Amino acid sequence: MPFFKKRPLPPEWLIVGLGNPGKQYEFTRHNAGFLCVDMLAAALGARVDKLKFHALFTAAQLGETRCALLKPQTFMNNSGQAAAQAAAFYRIPPERVLVIFDDVLLPPGALRIRRKGSDGGHNGVKSVISHLRSSEFPRIKLGIGERPRPEDDLADWVLSAMPKNDLSLLRGACENASRAAALILSGKMDEAMAKYSR
Repeated sequence: MPFFKKRPLPPEWLIVGLGNPGKQYEFTRHNAGFLCVDMLAAALGARVDKLKFHALFTAAQLGETRCALLKPQTFMNNSGQAAAQAAAFYRIPPERVLVIFDDVLLPPGALRIRRKGSDGGHNGVKSVISHLRSSEFPRIKLGIGERPRPEDDLADWVLSAMPKNDLSLLRGACENASRAAALILSGKMDEAMAKYSR
């Protein structure tokens, strides 16, 4: 009698880290979302390395919840394309798409959790809202610090490499974001915000 491999159950949530593909962007401020998703995957014994939905992808189990981790490979301004394709394929509503991204209004090491909201001037989030046709998705913002002078070009700032100290602070924020994500996926948004949102 032949044995048939049991198909894995589909993910219940998407966790989407925003960033830009390519080695030259790896440790830039704008890639905080990618860094966070990579750290979360490593903690779960996974690697975000399968190409699917115009993204690097992996399936994982976070606590009791099946999830998919995504790093869109479409560059920041088209991040929503990958998120929407994966959400449509797995029939996941926007309310269960957790988006993690950088925020220049927060200092390095800080993070802020929101149930939903506007794009706040972030082009990656703007793309996700456009492609999902909804702003009703939770998000975790990771502080990368404000540009030194208001007249400095914002694009140059977010695409610049983080100094070691700021990168170390960001890694600490990513550890907290991973803990917060576990709470959010288990339906404990209020607890996540109380514990980790600063």
